[in-house]
Amino acid sequence: MSDVLVATETKAEYPYFTEEHEMIRRTVKRFCLEEIAPYAEEWDHAGIFPRELFKKAANLGLFGIRIDPEWGGLGLDWWASAAYMEAMAYSDSGSINMALMVQSEITLPVLAELGTREQKEEFLRPAIAGDTIAALGISEPGGGSDVAALKTRARIDGSDLVISGQKLWITNGTRADFIILAVRTGAEGHKGVSMVLFPTKTKGFSVGKKLKKVGNMASDTAELFFDECRVPMRNILGEMNKGFYYVMHNFQGERLAAAILALSGSEKAVRDALEYGKNRTAFGQPIGHYQVWRHRFAEHLTNIEAGRWLTYRALDLLNRNQKAVREVTMAKLFTSELSQKVMYDCMQMFGGFGYTTEYPIGRSWRDVRLNTIGAGTSEIMKEILAKEEKI
Repeated sequence: MSDVLVATETKAEYPYFTEEHEMIRRTVKRFCLEEIAPYAEEWDHAGIFPRELFKKAANLGLFGIRIDPEWGGLGLDWWASAAYMEAMAYSDSGSINMALMVQSEITLPVLAELGTREQKEEFLRPAIAGDTIAALGISEPGGGSDVAALKTRARIDGSDLVISGQKLWITNGTRADFIILAVRTGAEGHKGVSMVLFPTKTKGFSVGKKLKKVGNMASDTAELFFDECRVPMRNILGEMNKGFYYVMHNFQGERLAAAILALSGSEKAVRDALEYGKNRTAFGQPIGHYQVWRHRFAEHLTNIEAGRWLTYRALDLLNRNQKAVREVTMAKLFTSELSQKVMYDCMQMFGGFGYTTEYPIGRSWRDVRLNTIGAGTSEIMKEILAKEEKI
């Protein structure tokens, strides 16, 4: 039984994880330990992981946890999603966690919420089954969080949209079968953005390159080009020119997922470091017995616990469809910044071994650097909070 699972079982009923949620946690942990962790370093070196991993994840129901069973989902709640994402810490792979999270938490829920029956049949059902891979196309070379300033344009030509432009930093971008694409269909500013379901087999679409990154090596992050790409108007997702509002709403789920992953990864790293500290000796005693480490990790565990309750508070609000911009933003800011400090000290505990990629902590230290950048930088989070608090 995992340390995370033990921790949640000793808590009060809020937040309340049912036995069904715990079964998801145990199943995903086993999936990670058997199907991902043993190969994580190898896939990082290769710069990609096997496509069939999407199918294996789908067979566990991970791509439709909160989606109606009519489309192949499980019809569960955000607590079930949290159980799944917390257990993903055992993958020892930020790359795969990110790739699967884009499918399960960022793209398919918005499609399930906004899509027509025809769109769900064409795009949602096969993606939940793991037969197709989805990506979200918002960020551009000129910016990511400033959605109102995007430049990729779609003009109406008869019953089609003709799309031209460029996207950047797109996870799953090199092998996605379709992209939920933000395009400009109207005037400049936030009122002229629409969301479009874009099949990547469309003529005029191309992958410029797979970006070389500092971390998350096995996650393909792509630069995409659209040259007079023609898709039918029926592929517009939701209402035309309402895309900005859909993206802002979707950011809440993405940022909450990022907080959950950052938090569970931090706790996993601390538990691994403490275990290592029991077995590694220096000057006649285990290094974990030295006060400098005992006090440092006591502080980290305290901050992790504080971050957990902040994150669970945001999760509870989102699960009840209540406004949670303030709480989600705080959770994302706090946990992503905390993960930097935690991973640094955990890596230090491992000494020279921590500086290798053979040990998961070295790869985790490298991968979490993205936490304060992706899904909105820490600076953007602070700006949002300043507005929410009317500072």
